[in-house]
Amino acid sequence: MKKIFALLVVTSLMVSCVSKKKYVQLEEDLMNTKGELQKTTVEKEELEAKFAKIEKRVEIYNNQINSLQSDNASLTESNNQKLDLLSDNSVVMSENMKTQLNETLSKLPPEALKDAKTLKDSMNVAISYNLEKSINENNIENDGDIDVSIDQTVVMISVADSLLFRSGSYTVSSKANPLLAKLADVINAEPSIDVMIEGHTDSKGIHTADIVDNWDLSVKRSTAIVRILQNKYKVDPARLIPSGRSSYVPLTDNSTYKNRARNRRTNIIIMPNLNKFFALMAEEEVVSLDD
Repeated sequence: MKKIFALLVVTSLMVSCVSKKKYVQLEEDLMNTKGELQKTTVEKEELEAKFAKIEKRVEIYNNQINSLQSDNASLTESNNQKLDLLSDNSVVMSENMKTQLNETLSKLPPEALKDAKTLKDSMNVAISYNLEKSINENNIENDGDIDVSIDQTVVMISVADSLLFRSGSYTVSSKANPLLAKLADVINAEPSIDVMIEGHTDSKGIHTADIVDNWDLSVKRSTAIVRILQNKYKVDPARLIPSGRSSYVPLTDNSTYKNRARNRRTNIIIMPNLNKFFALMAEEEVVSLDD
């Protein structure tokens, strides 16, 4: 009996020891699990905060993209409205022509267009810019007999009569050929311009068998230059406008020989023609579609 009691006591003690070890282990596991859970909770909160920041950035970027798209749409609409205004000039523009027009304007340096207030201004500037470039490339420069000036969209080349004509004559001097050849190259390179040849005289009267007066002389001189440009240098005569101003638009008074020499001149006025420009664009479009 004593033996049985002793055995029960030992067994009880062993069970108690095993249970306590398990309890300690379980308690340790619980603490570790709580620690891991707390760590996971912190990491979750950090990730949620990062995700919230990312979402905010995405929202900002989307707003910026939408704003840019809206601005772009507004600009496109504005440009289209400006282009549609050209219908007053009896020009019907397709979307392809509008694209060509925008491409033309995009090639200009920003400073060249800074003073352009309307689309018409922009196109005049575009033509004049190309024209000025062509003049520079052909080395038509200011010297004692030639004065080149650009007033907004009009280029004027004023040539002294000493380079073009003998006194009292409307026969063009051979000395003028190099200048007229360069001028023809400029005109032929830019089909969307018209050219006015404008004769000026001094105030001294003239009357000969061939010349009635200064009006007659100024017109005959401009017509003589027009014929050379047409016949010798193959400039389209439809783009040439001969005119004469006699002595009524002098640069200075006619009181001295030097002043009178200044007043005897021929102005070559090169003017953009938007109707021709758009007509040429329409022709290019038809050719493109045919291809």
